Amino acid sequence: MNPDDERNDGLFGGSGETRTRLPEGEGGGGDVYGGRRSGRGGGTSSRSLVTVVGVVVLLIAAIAFANRGGDDTSSADGDAKKAGASATAPSGEKPVGGKTDGIPTGYAKSEQGAQSAAANFTVPLGSAEMFDKKKRDAILNTVMVPSSVPKFRADLDKAYTTSFFKNVGLNDDGSTPSGYQFVSRTTPIGTEVTDFSGDGATVEVWCSGLLGLAGEKSTKPVTSSWFTVTMKLAWIDGDWKAVTHSQKEGPSPVPGDDRASGSDEIAEAVKGYGGFTYAR
Repeated sequence: MNPDDERNDGLFGGSGETRTRLPEGEGGGGDVYGGRRSGRGGGTSSRSLVTVVGVVVLLIAAIAFANRGGDDTSSADGDAKKAGASATAPSGEKPVGGKTDGIPTGYAKSEQGAQSAAANFTVPLGSAEMFDKKKRDAILNTVMVPSSVPKFRADLDKAYTTSFFKNVGLNDDGSTPSGYQFVSRTTPIGTEVTDFSGDGATVEVWCSGLLGLAGEKSTKPVTSSWFTVTMKLAWIDGDWKAVTHSQKEGPSPVPGDDRASGSDEIAEAVKGYGGFTYAR
């Protein structure tokens, strides 16, 4: 598959194929999450270099702060202007008015409101709830324009099949095997409006995703991915709703030398750390 080809199947964070990265030096068995990631030579020295660089950066920042003296009248206006030039800087507008079935709704009729809506919609559309038919239908009814729901429902019903469930480590009916924690999460990194007409908008959302099965003997460990979602929105009944969405891979940063966490740690993190309401 060409990395630049767009996907339009609504399956955020992956195509149903899970790539397994075994820890360095593992000869099979044991915890598939344990150990340091391979792929880069000199992992220990690399981390040491990163630590040294980090310390130097902190020292420079501390010196710069100290050299400011007692002038507390720093240019707040200047900082605000600089922030406003950034594509991902906060706009200061109220991001959302409320929630429907746990999904943020009630956005401003503006470019910022459209970006907030698109970012927040990627989260449920890439969540573990999408693997449950009843919850998936509720998500579509909340984030999609009514005219788009039937087609997306039919397409997704065809996509979430027994073979797809097996491919990500689930049971035939999409349920999680006993003793495991299924993970499917999407995190928006930034947004960009590529078209805006008042009652319609096209927004690109750069995302990071997690997908896999956390468990000591899992053969489908939780892996990360990077992708960009393009979402067309329409202003209907006083709120933004999604008309269509597609997905393509990347932009993807170079993986770091972080040690892969154990399965229990991943499972606890998924259960313990909640999500956010995203705002432009």
